[in-house]
Amino acid sequence: MHDDLEGFNIKINSFGEIQSNFEIDKLNSFLNENVEDKKLKNLAEEE
Repeated sequence: MHDDLEGFNIKINSFGEIQSNFEIDKLNSFLNENVEDKKLKNLAEEE
């Protein structure tokens, strides 16, 4: 597991809601920095 995600825990409750022990902004920031967005990549190639 990535060091920035140490202690990360995620669950889906009985209503289908995602529950996590990380703030959504922190998780989104991590994903933006570490995961390539395939949709944006295809847009850049078309231009």
